[in-house]
Amino acid sequence: MAAVRQVQITFDCAQPERVARFWCEVLGYVVPAPPPGFAGWADYERTLPPERQGAAFAAVDPAGAGPRLFFQRVPEGKVVKNRVHLDVRVGTGLKGEERLAALEAECARLIPLGATRMYLLTADEYNESCLVMQDPEGNEFCLD
Repeated sequence: MAAVRQVQITFDCAQPERVARFWCEVLGYVVPAPPPGFAGWADYERTLPPERQGAAFAAVDPAGAGPRLFFQRVPEGKVVKNRVHLDVRVGTGLKGEERLAALEAECARLIPLGATRMYLLTADEYNESCLVMQDPEGNEFCLD
């Protein structure tokens, strides 16, 4: 059996480009280059049938270390809590007040980008604190 070498994380959403650009800002990702022969993604999009325009967008780690994120338009809205979510590791190695300060600082950076603060899970005897948030379309993620 071959080993899996890459993974892509796919988001269902109503506005793929908007959500992709949000995650680019959160993670320091970039929009990949358009297909050869196109000056930009808008030029490429104009070649698609109207129903396919704006149907998908992607974001990639410029260092090539993180997974590719793919955003696809779906007709239905989000209804229930995510079964899978991203943990944005902003407090790794930090504890107590120093960790809370890092989480709060990142939360403050993300809210103007379209994120929503949900609630803080405070440290207990097993876990450090984390901050639960939502992206612009309501997908949960944690500042961890």
